[in-house]
Amino acid sequence: MQKEIKVAIIEDEHEIRQLMTLIIDGSPGYSCKQSFDNCEDALLNLAADPPDVVLMDIDLPGISGIEGVRKLKEKMPGTDFLMLTVQDDDESIFNSVCVGATGYLLKDTPPAEILKAVEDVNKGGSPMSASIARRIVSSFKAENSTSLSEREIEILRHLCNGENYKVIAEKLHISGHTVRSHFKNIYKKLQVSTKAEAVKKAINERII
Repeated sequence: MQKEIKVAIIEDEHEIRQLMTLIIDGSPGYSCKQSFDNCEDALLNLAADPPDVVLMDIDLPGISGIEGVRKLKEKMPGTDFLMLTVQDDDESIFNSVCVGATGYLLKDTPPAEILKAVEDVNKGGSPMSASIARRIVSSFKAENSTSLSEREIEILRHLCNGENYKVIAEKLHISGHTVRSHFKNIYKKLQVSTKAEAVKKAINERII
């Protein structure tokens, strides 16, 4: 039987926090035992029983969600952080990924997609809302048009959506071996070694 994914929520809006808790607890394979309306309380209590995934808002009273990820990541290096926010500006995206977030969703994301993103990030993916992924890839393409090929840019777009080798191969109608070969080239050109680092590098090149 697949292990239940433990999720914690840090969100200052009571209704959103309560709704997300109900959705997670009411979905097979997920549980939400901890929720906080600020990062200060999370920093004091969350590490005692580290969750698998934290859904983190950015605009919080006191310590921001971005700073909260940085501080909590030091206490819980094995926990993945998935930003769930209304902030869609480049600075928020860039800073979130730089401090350790491995996914970035907007709050208008449907509940089913949020659950899928939690599962994907728990499996090593880097899920992002489609509009965020398009911005990252488009900006990266514009700044690095001579670095990656068109196919590699396309692979990177799917990577930003948190898709694995098998899904990418099926969508692009190519073999898994070909997908792995493309990833090898992407990692080499970007001088990274993981999917999360590839997404970070894409954002970083946009800022530079």
